[in-house]
Amino acid sequence: MKEALLPVEGAQGITRAIQVLKLLAREADAGMRLVDLAEAGQLARPTMHRLLRALVAQGMAAQDPTTRRYRLGALVFELGLAAAHRFNLRDLSTEALSVLARITGDTTFLFVRSGDDAVCINRVQGTYPIQTPALPLGSRQPLGVNAGGLALLAHLPEVERERIIETVAPRLGAYGDLDAADLRAHCSQAVKVGYAHIANRAVPGISAIGLPVYSESGLLLAAVTVAATHNRMTAARVREIVEHLNDTARTIGALLRQ
Repeated sequence: MKEALLPVEGAQGITRAIQVLKLLAREADAGMRLVDLAEAGQLARPTMHRLLRALVAQGMAAQDPTTRRYRLGALVFELGLAAAHRFNLRDLSTEALSVLARITGDTTFLFVRSGDDAVCINRVQGTYPIQTPALPLGSRQPLGVNAGGLALLAHLPEVERERIIETVAPRLGAYGDLDAADLRAHCSQAVKVGYAHIANRAVPGISAIGLPVYSESGLLLAAVTVAATHNRMTAARVREIVEHLNDTARTIGALLRQ
């Protein structure tokens, strides 16, 4: 027997629920208050409260008993694991990173966030005779230290960004004279100019440019970077690389939908 179509009200409810989950994903660590969710979702508070109660009952959302803030629930993680084999970001990004490496001649990287760190999950070597030292796959550094981590940190919500800076501050001494004030300044500059630029920090003598990668639904997925020797990364070349990085970030972000 053919299954009946959902009524308009039911379809609208599903759409609204998905919008709420997207909002919670963007504030994954800090969580969101009911009033903020209602405002962001352009819904009356009672309507938003009913949606949240339904999501909590199904394990798609959870409420912190102390702060009363809402976060994504355990079921979202379980569903993500079930779909992970189809959405391997490392494999999906290889072709786009390879194209970027051929165009620039320099090594390209893809970073993802893991807690308060940026982790390198993909790397493609360029063709220019002098290349940067090979950053091992799986290596991690505090968010903000390398260009990929800075691109991720700068585009997190302000409260979450500040919490991370305070948390990683004691680890920054391993990267020259970098400190929490420097990270804040780098984040502000990255937001202002539209890209992250780190020179002589993570690796002495190396400069790198990074951009965030967003999904088509607006979620921050990763960061893509190009690294070269400091002398090679002139101001004119930075502008050229940023254009190519923008194309690559859009390409990788669209791959999940495809």
